[in-house]
Amino acid sequence: MATILRTLALAEHSVIKNGTKMLGPTTNGRWNVQSQQQRNLNVHEHISYSLLKEAGITVPNFGVARTKDEAKKIAQDLNTKELVLKAQVLAGGRGKGHFKNGLKGGVRMVYSPEEAEEISGKMLGEYLVTKQTGEKGRICNAVMVAQRKFPRKEFYFAVMMERAFSGPVIIASSQGGVNIEEVAADNPDAIIYEPVDIMKGLSKEQAEKVAVKVGLESQKEKTAEMLLRMYDLFVKKDALLIEINPYAEDAGETYFSLDAKFRFDDNAAFRQKELFALRDWTQEDEKEVAAAKFDLNYIALDGNIGCMVNGAGLAMATMDIISLHGGSPANFLDVGGGATAAAVKEAFKIITADPKVHAILVNIFGGIMRCDVIAEGIIAAAKELSLKMPIVCRLQGTNVDDAKVLIASSGLKILPVDNLDEAARLAVKLSNIVSLARDAKLDINFEIPL
Repeated sequence: MATILRTLALAEHSVIKNGTKMLGPTTNGRWNVQSQQQRNLNVHEHISYSLLKEAGITVPNFGVARTKDEAKKIAQDLNTKELVLKAQVLAGGRGKGHFKNGLKGGVRMVYSPEEAEEISGKMLGEYLVTKQTGEKGRICNAVMVAQRKFPRKEFYFAVMMERAFSGPVIIASSQGGVNIEEVAADNPDAIIYEPVDIMKGLSKEQAEKVAVKVGLESQKEKTAEMLLRMYDLFVKKDALLIEINPYAEDAGETYFSLDAKFRFDDNAAFRQKELFALRDWTQEDEKEVAAAKFDLNYIALDGNIGCMVNGAGLAMATMDIISLHGGSPANFLDVGGGATAAAVKEAFKIITADPKVHAILVNIFGGIMRCDVIAEGIIAAAKELSLKMPIVCRLQGTNVDDAKVLIASSGLKILPVDNLDEAARLAVKLSNIVSLARDAKLDINFEIPL
């Protein structure tokens, strides 16, 4: 979603990297950086198809196979010579991707149940590598077997929540079936925006206006009805994004949603329990999954300084000050206000599981969160994991004196620093030393006298 916003030339260009939102140039020409936790629910295409179908939006006949035998049976039941197999992996660019076993393409056309069985057998249980997955790829545990359509004309429709419009907006284009970012870059006039008043909802007049603007005047009534159903689904499911690309005309002037992408607001999980139960944890970072079990907000980044903080705002400030001193954060980890010593210990396990981490900076401001609880967790983790990397610990607030006593009497060489700027500078310096030592294959002992 963020890459769409960037290229659609909205008021603020935004890029999301590993869940961290980086805001681009503002109106004054300066670059502002904002780090923001993003763990919104993303679902597989077959779930999107099912949701659209339930909402009355037409999709091709399809089935979901988790074994090659199931794929063959679904292909037989569809009773058509033209089939498409889609690897159910949460990543873009599946069609141009490749499996690690050598199979080319995560979207394949097949022409018989036997071929569906053969190709799906090569997809299932294998890792698909695309431009969005990196070299590691993501595992394919299911294959969608669908009736193939032959579109004559393709359109793009989306409903998304966007700050630049202070609420939902309908985005549409007559140039569907292709990368919408490329359309926005090459021909921005081909993108249509229709803001929606969240209190009033999408009106039939607005929906018909969008249909006419994209060239579907002859299908104005049907297209408007589809958009109204789409917006209704958007609201009922607490979605942040519903994207249909392409919405295509088949022979006989019938229209189908041939590909769909949904994203849902994690804040609505309590209302959408059945939907959130469909989350596929196999498609997410293992460390992020482990963190979620302890109600920790963890997002992996590319740097070498592990960060543990309480509060998203403090996390942003900590990451920024590390960057200011020439360092690079390895993660965003917010333990929140109610973390236990066990959760803090688990946080350390997650941070240190990243081989790129060369130092850890703990920055806690104890309000609801007690500093002595944090200290207990740090001490327990350092002992259990036999940590050798430097730990710089900046604690302020509730029970901070008790925390300092616990750290001092632990016998561990944890480096306490009261000043955040100095703590960040020290963490960057120590991470650079460890980095140089590892490059030189030296063993450095960080038992620095306190």
